[in-house]
Amino acid sequence: MSRPRIPVPLLSEAHVFPPAAKASSEGLVAVGGDLHPERLLLAYRSGIFPWFNTDSLILWWSPDPRMVLFPERLRISKSMRNLMRKGRFRITRNRCFSEVITQCAQINRKGQDGTWITNRMQEAYDQLHALGHAVSYEVWEDKKLVGGLYGVDLGGIFCGESMFSTVSNASKIAFIQMVEDCKAKNYALVDCQVYTEHLESLGAEEIPRERFLQLLKANVEGSQKE
Repeated sequence: MSRPRIPVPLLSEAHVFPPAAKASSEGLVAVGGDLHPERLLLAYRSGIFPWFNTDSLILWWSPDPRMVLFPERLRISKSMRNLMRKGRFRITRNRCFSEVITQCAQINRKGQDGTWITNRMQEAYDQLHALGHAVSYEVWEDKKLVGGLYGVDLGGIFCGESMFSTVSNASKIAFIQMVEDCKAKNYALVDCQVYTEHLESLGAEEIPRERFLQLLKANVEGSQKE
């Protein structure tokens, strides 16, 4: 028997969210609102993120279970270590945030029709970047951008959003560097949101949403209490 659907709150102009723990069985917390930087930051500090199509209202999610990576559990294959030692790629941070998010929106992904990184999303994360909260990692081959990722740095937890790669392994290299940076700063975890085999191969794992929210409250200043 399927679980009954829970009515999903419609957000008002006020920058508030219902508790993530009260999400629907699919993980949907709320609908509507805007992508103002203040609301976005509150969402991430509350264990919530936006994910919606171009023709949809803004949808706010907090899935259960949650895919995360504890930095000390990063898994780097022998072949990747060998590739990184060769010095073929150069890695930068916050060198060209807008280009990275544009590439993430445009890259073709297997089994995916279109992108959730709409123009509104790009503009919103560009604003977060200008305020110092959204971060990009870039991977270069010679002088060409060939891979990268972006996410939201909460201090204590990094929330990964999307990756792209135009040559084999470039996005993995960006991801590994980001996790190594988190490890060096003693971050508690990297939020990967939802399960993929690719993330699992790098050491990510699913944990209950309740545990994720506890870790969020313990490690991020300003996190919303349930």
